[in-house]
Amino acid sequence: MQSKDKILMDNILKAVDEFYGKYYRTPTIRELGEICGTSHITISRYLRQMSEMGMLEYNDGNITTEKMSKSKPECVSVPILGSISCGMLLEEEGNVESYVRLPVELVGRGEFICLKANGDSMIDAGIDDGDYVLINKTTEACDGDIVVALVDNENTLKRFYRDEKRRKVILHPENKSYDDIVVNSCEIQGVAVMVLKDLRKKL
Repeated sequence: MQSKDKILMDNILKAVDEFYGKYYRTPTIRELGEICGTSHITISRYLRQMSEMGMLEYNDGNITTEKMSKSKPECVSVPILGSISCGMLLEEEGNVESYVRLPVELVGRGEFICLKANGDSMIDAGIDDGDYVLINKTTEACDGDIVVALVDNENTLKRFYRDEKRRKVILHPENKSYDDIVVNSCEIQGVAVMVLKDLRKKL
């Protein structure tokens, strides 16, 4: 039969994990006392004891359990830099509108930016007007990559190919209504790795 101490410790662990899962924050000492049916003084004493035993981490009022640690994904902070053309070339925008945190497990490691697609020239690649495109910042690209290309101080989102015979670069739209952009050279600013799409119906 479990001791009262062990039962209360188990109840505290369960209460902290359940509270965190519901509110995405840990309970205060008083909230934890109310949940467990005991005083906040007792809860505080038990948390210090449990921390010494390695059952959880308790420091300056902050509680971290093993389950919480595993549920917190490692994230990268990605700046959203406004629109990029998927129809006509658009003057480069460098102002950060906001930031979004994305899990490393989903997007991988690297330096990323997020751009809002503007236009319909990449719809056959699944990139619609208004979609957010995650870009891995790099100056190198392989044939067939969808890239952010800087041409004559203007950028565009297109599929990248090299024409070795003509010594040209082809920026290919994924929409039959648009012609290829053929240039002598361009500056690769990044490669598209993911599309963040809103599937909710627009009224």
